[in-house]
Amino acid sequence: MSRLSLIAALALPATLAGQATEWPIHSMERPVPIVVHPGGPALVPPPADAIVLFDGHTLDAWRSNADSSAAAPWRIEGGALVVVPGAGGIHTAQRFGDVQLHIEWMAPTPPEMDGQNRGNSGVFLMGRYEVQVLDSWENRTYADGQAASIYGQFPPLVNASLPPGSWQSYEIIFRRPRFDAAGKVTQPARMTVFHNGVLVQQNVALLGPTTHRVRSPYEAHDDRLPLSLQDHGQPVKFRNIWIRPLSERP
Repeated sequence: MSRLSLIAALALPATLAGQATEWPIHSMERPVPIVVHPGGPALVPPPADAIVLFDGHTLDAWRSNADSSAAAPWRIEGGALVVVPGAGGIHTAQRFGDVQLHIEWMAPTPPEMDGQNRGNSGVFLMGRYEVQVLDSWENRTYADGQAASIYGQFPPLVNASLPPGSWQSYEIIFRRPRFDAAGKVTQPARMTVFHNGVLVQQNVALLGPTTHRVRSPYEAHDDRLPLSLQDHGQPVKFRNIWIRPLSERP
C-alpha cells in the first residue's frame, strides 16, 4: 500500500462520519443508494461453532421485551418466526458482545402502505445499534432508513433488496464499543453488513446508538447485552438466525 493509500484508508472513518452528519437525520433530500439486483439471498447454514437462535422449531432462545421473564410473544408459522403486531419486540436470553450474525427475513406480500410503514422491523445489536429491516423494493423513503442502513446514520452502499415475499439475508459483523473507567467511549461500535451477499456497510464507525429523529451520544453499557428484533406493526418473518461470538479485536 502506498503512503497516500494508507493515509486515505486511515481517514476513511472520519470521512464517513462527516458524510453521516452533513445531512439532517432522515433527510428526504439525502441521495439514495443505487439499486443493485443481487443473485438472491445468501443462504448460509450455521457453522459448527455457531449458537443457533432460531431453527424454525422453537422460541426457547428468546424473551419478551416487555417482560424479560416471559416467553417471546411472536409465533412460528411454516418454520418462520413471525412478528405479532402490537405484541412488542423480542430479545435473546443470552447476551453478546462482538459477534458475527446471520439472519434471514421476508417482508409481507402483497405490500401494504409505503415508506417506513412497509415491511418495517429492525435487528438491534446489544439492543441499541440497529440494522434496518424494510421492504425497500421500489419503495421511497429516507436514505438512512432503508433496508440495510445503520438506522439514522449510514445508508447502505447500494440497495440490494429483493421483492416482498422473497427471503433476504443479512450477514453482520459487529464490534461493540469500548468505554474507559469514566464511561467515555474509547472505541466506537463498528459494523460490516452484507445484504443478500452484497457488501453494503464496510467497517463503519457508529456515531452512537441508533435512534429516531435524533442522533444520541454514546452512553456506557455492559460489554454483553441481548440481541433484539423489533415489532414495528408489520408481520415480517425471520428464519435461520445464528450467531458466533468473536474474540476481542486487537
